[in-house]
Order: sequence, then structure tokens, then C-alpha cells
Amino acid sequence: MRRLRAWTGTLHAKFALLLTAACCTVAVVIGVLVHADVGDQTVRQARSAALARLDDTADAYTAGDPLPPCGRLDPPELPRPLREMALRGERGTMLGTFRGRPVMWAARPADGTVLTARADYGQGAETLRGLDHAMVISAGVAIACVLLAGSVAVSRVTRRLRRTAAVARRISTGDLTAPDPGTADAAADAARGRDEVADVAAALDAMASALHERLRSEQRFTADVAHELRTPLAGLRASADLLPPGRPTELVRDRVHHLCRLTDDLLEISRLDSATERADLDSHVLGPLARSAARVPGQEADVVVLRDACVDTDRRRLERVLGNLLLNAHRHGRPPVTLTVDGPVITVRDHGPGYPAHLLEHGPQRFRTEPAAGHRGHGLGLTIALGQARTIGAHLAFSNAPDGGAVSTLTLPRATGGAGEEGAGEEGSPAPD
Repeated sequence: MRRLRAWTGTLHAKFALLLTAACCTVAVVIGVLVHADVGDQTVRQARSAALARLDDTADAYTAGDPLPPCGRLDPPELPRPLREMALRGERGTMLGTFRGRPVMWAARPADGTVLTARADYGQGAETLRGLDHAMVISAGVAIACVLLAGSVAVSRVTRRLRRTAAVARRISTGDLTAPDPGTADAAADAARGRDEVADVAAALDAMASALHERLRSEQRFTADVAHELRTPLAGLRASADLLPPGRPTELVRDRVHHLCRLTDDLLEISRLDSATERADLDSHVLGPLARSAARVPGQEADVVVLRDACVDTDRRRLERVLGNLLLNAHRHGRPPVTLTVDGPVITVRDHGPGYPAHLLEHGPQRFRTEPAAGHRGHGLGLTIALGQARTIGAHLAFSNAPDGGAVSTLTLPRATGGAGEEGAGEEGSPAPD
């Protein structure tokens, strides 16, 4: 039932239903018109024959000769309206039956009684039934042929629309190198002239190309700026190290360190955006990796290993992801910060105000931070974590805990070598740092 409901919502189904309704309407209208026209002709022919026989019967009655077989005086089978008409002194005809067969009755007054004649109408009725049967069969065949031809025509259009939609979805996920969906039909479109679907496909391809070029130029600009800044920043760092001890020197060194870290982050993001990064995968046990990441100063966290697991990952990139998540939890959340390992799933949670609504809806956005966070940081940590997670084939999701706090969930692929879970640590209690 669900599949039927889903199919009826497609453009193909709507076109088929519309075409079927249109064909049935046309067939019914034509059938009614043909039936009425042929019926009128057969009735006129039967009426003419009945009146001619009535004249012959009247001549025989007037002359006192025996009535012909089709003529009678006031037969009981005569329809009452026709009898009453004849008794009023009028002549008329009406369809009726005689011994179970359809006939056309004709009647006229005769010496206070009714003189009648009849003509067989069975052949006319059979002709009408045969015509109706033939029209029903021909209409069904015509509707089937039209539906088949229309289905072939619309399936080609819907197929091209599905390819265009698939390319649009790939573009929405960031793949701007998606091919033109109309390439396979380019020759046919050129032969018959461009249609609306071809125009949509061409516009989509042009948009993807323009976005790709603009993104590449922005990536090159970001990488060039970050690369050019590294040399003067290195000299600035060396100069800051030569300053005499004191509070001003500490402030200068802190700002220089912040600029150097920002430059490194920009270079890392430009490499991730270019999709040239390749992970160096190897099998690792998650528990020790989690404890190692949680021991870095500024990234401390309580590590809980519910179920350990062996996964295929890049150790350096995974530590980078966990480090950025823990650093973000300390900067924008509140302690305690907990890192939980449950099989191939790692969860980082703090007890602060949680992630803002725009991040949950659209994901991390570089250089965007919440005013409530005091404008600390440059908004690149979660962006880098998300990019590195994609590089190692992991899935990173962001949510808020029901009782408060930001929750980051990293799901890693299991090791392909057949290694399973390594067993649980101290379930429900923090592992020693």
C-alpha cells in the first residue's frame, strides 16, 4: 500500500492517470454520439416501415379485405400511450415488444377502435448492441495504445528529470564536478530542438561549473594568503621570543601563536576543500586512542569505555578530530567533559549551553561563532573536525542533550580484517588518565 501511494505521487503516475481520464472521456463522448446517431437512424427506418405497413393495413381494412399478418385491431401488446393517442384520433408510432421481441408499433383510429401494424426492430437493436460492443473494445485498445505511447514518451522525460535531480543532489552535497545530466540526450535534443528539460539540465550544469570555478578560486586565494602569511609570522614568532619577559611579551606571544594556529587551520581547510587529502588507514583500538587524545593539555576529559572496538582509521586524523571536539567543549561548554567509547561510536559531551540552532540545522560554518560565547575562537575547529571525519570515512553528527550540553557523535567504520570488539573497560566509570 505504501509503495502504491508513493508511485501515485510520481509524475509518471499522474501523467498516466490524466491521460487515462482524458482518453476515457473522449471515448465516452464519441460512443454516446455514435450510439445516438445510429440509434436515430435505426428508429427512423423502423418507423417508416411500420407506417408503410399501417397504410397497407388501413387500405385492406377499408376495402373489407383480410388484414395482413402484421396488422391487427387493438392488440393487447400495444403500448398504452400509443393506444390512447390513437383513440384521440391521432396516428403515431412507439417502440414496444411483441411475443418477447422488440418491434416498432404504428397505430391509427378506425371506427372507435385502434388499427395497428408492426415492424420488427430486433435487427436494429442487435445492430446497436454490436456497435456498442465494438466501440467498447476499440476504445479499450485505443486507450491502451495511447497509454503505451504516452508512457514511453513521459518515461524519457522523467528519466532525464531524475538524472537532473540526482546531479542537483550531488551539487547540494558539495560535489561540483557532477556531469551534465543532458549529455546522453544531447544529440537527440539537437536533432529535435531543445526542450524545457534540456534547458534545465544546461542551466544546472552551467551553475555547477560556475560554482566550481568560484570555489576553486576562493580555495586558491585562501591557500595563497595562508601560505604567504607563514613566512612573516615565523619571523614575528622569532622576534617575540627575543622580547624581555613580562606581561606585554606574553600578550604578544599569545597573539602570534593565535595567528600561527589560524594560518595552519586555513591551510588545512583549503586542503580538505580541495578533496586531495587521503587517509592512511590502519587498524587501531579506540580505547587507547581516546585516552591519548584526552590527556592533551586543554583537551582533558573523563574517558568512559563501555565497549572497545578495533576500527580502520588514520590515527593522526582521528586524534585531530577528537582534539578539536574536546577543545570546542572546553571553550564553549562547561565541565565535566566526557569522552565515551561505545564500540565504533565515540561521543564527546559537555554540560554547557549546547550547540546553537544554526549549527544543528546547517552544520559548522567557518568564521561564525555565537555572541554568547564571547567571540572566542574563529569557528574553524568543528569545520576541520567534520572535514577530517569525512576523509577517514567516519560520520560526525552534532546534537544537544535533553538535560543540557552539546553532544558530538563520531561513528567510525569497523576494521575489515575481522577484528571485533576488544571487550569493555570499567563500564560506567572513567578510565585512568
